[in-house]
Amino acid sequence: GWSLFSIVDLTNRWVSYENFGISLGLTLIALPLLILVTTAMRAAYLKVGLDAAITVRALVWIAVLSFAAAAFLVGCISVVRDYFGWPIPNWRPEQQVLAPLIYYFFTMMGWSLAFFWVRAEIGARSDRQRVALAQAEALRAELRELRLQLDPHFLFNALNGVGEEILDDPDAAHVMVRELSDYLRHSLATHDQTVASVAAEAASLAAYLRIQEARFGDQLVATLDVAPEAADQPIASFLLQPLVENAIKHGTRRNGLRIDIAIQAEGAGLRIRIGNTGTLAPPPGSTGAAGRRVVAELILEGAPC
Repeated sequence: GWSLFSIVDLTNRWVSYENFGISLGLTLIALPLLILVTTAMRAAYLKVGLDAAITVRALVWIAVLSFAAAAFLVGCISVVRDYFGWPIPNWRPEQQVLAPLIYYFFTMMGWSLAFFWVRAEIGARSDRQRVALAQAEALRAELRELRLQLDPHFLFNALNGVGEEILDDPDAAHVMVRELSDYLRHSLATHDQTVASVAAEAASLAAYLRIQEARFGDQLVATLDVAPEAADQPIASFLLQPLVENAIKHGTRRNGLRIDIAIQAEGAGLRIRIGNTGTLAPPPGSTGAAGRRVVAELILEGAPC
């Protein structure tokens, strides 16, 4: 910061002194002095408890310290000029004091305002990060709660299904037990994860669908299509299972129930479609025929997980 300012400072001095050597010497003396006074000003701002907000109190402190810093700089440079005999050509003595004093006063004012602006930006960024972390933790807590509710519910239904099939269709019951074992293995392996890859979530969902297909036999046909570019995308664990469970529960089975699931990447997010063969309830007063296929579409925007 001050290195770039020194280039401008050197140019201004060169114009005033009409001598590059003198201008360079004074600039090299002024640079460490600038670093020294701004370090002291920063410590003073922090010591008196000024935060990032620009208040009347802060403006008073900025004006006072900027004037003091400017006076210190002008005094030091004046001593050097007098010692080496480097007056500013065609300037009266009072000009040689007042002009640099005003110049450095506004320089210190500008630095101080920039200091408070940077602190305000850092504070705002920290606040946004804290809010984002709090929201992420709240989401994780909700997902964990959903997971705790979901697993026992599904296990209860699956075991009931095995019990119903074990006498009438032992082969189907055997398939259900095997698929249930695969599903529970995945569930236990990811029990502490609130976010998984689409590929892992799809594997769990496929095991769930196989259990349901074994349970309902020819009455249920399910397809799961995952686009290759979506496989490594992050997704909330067990987000899709309750949606698919509802699609199975509320689908029409008169001519067989069909469940179609498609997961695609869309920009930085995902587009997920879950459809079943069902009948939409007509709105009150409607006389039109309802559709024969219900499609739920979920768009997940990409976000860091």
